[in-house]
Amino acid sequence: MRRGWQSNRLTFLIIILFICGILISLSAFGIIAPLENILATPLNLLSRITTSVSLSTSDAALSFSDIEALRERNAELEVQLAELTGEVVQLREIASDYERLSDLLEYTSSTINQEFVTADVIGQGQIGFVRSIIINKGTRDGIAIGMPVMTELGLVGRIWRITANSSQVQLVTDQNSFVSGRLQTSRAEGTIGGQGLEAGQLEMLFIPLDSDIPVGDIVVTSGLGGNFPPDMVIGQVISVRNLEFELTQEAQVASLVDFSKLEFVLVVTSFEPADISAFDAEEEQ
Repeated sequence: MRRGWQSNRLTFLIIILFICGILISLSAFGIIAPLENILATPLNLLSRITTSVSLSTSDAALSFSDIEALRERNAELEVQLAELTGEVVQLREIASDYERLSDLLEYTSSTINQEFVTADVIGQGQIGFVRSIIINKGTRDGIAIGMPVMTELGLVGRIWRITANSSQVQLVTDQNSFVSGRLQTSRAEGTIGGQGLEAGQLEMLFIPLDSDIPVGDIVVTSGLGGNFPPDMVIGQVISVRNLEFELTQEAQVASLVDFSKLEFVLVVTSFEPADISAFDAEEEQ
């Protein structure tokens, strides 16, 4: 039976080969071309479907790969942007500090017979009703109590308290601050008092009634009392008040200094406040 099966297989193979030979011969002569076209149609369709699926799968794989690459690139760009933003902020701060220090340097260069120490404002303080700022220079830097503090725009205040490496400055806007002042145009004199406000509002008191007070006139230190050198800019007259039955006039003065944005100041180290208390004691005797 096994030999019969092998014989049948051999016979079947011969028949298949014979049929294939006939089909090849017929195809070579073009006899079965219509049949080939009919059979090729579904095969071509199946081939297109297979190719389309293969391309779609390939495109999907490439798209996913591209998305991952774009995500990584986006993350890198975000890191670079953060670094550049930090550098821009630092450069802006450096440029701003350079501009302010240049203004201070220009002022000190144009001032004759005065010596200055530049200090950073490191804090703001208020003890009771005293408005003040804290700077990073003290006795080690030649600073002493009573020395004037200013910027290129005008008077800031005077050294009130001091340590080895820091000082507290009483601002001219403090309600307990009084400075002898003078109008630059009419030379009329009065006392500049603070109003305790951050906006730099001051008032000039005890101005003689017969004095002309032009709005916009500059107010400077007079030097009377020996607490400040003369001709330091204090502010500008913005309004005048002349009350009936009063013996003097008053003027509202605006400082040119923005006290809310102080970062650098100048301490006038060449000025030593005069002690005139001894003369007052002699007069009392």
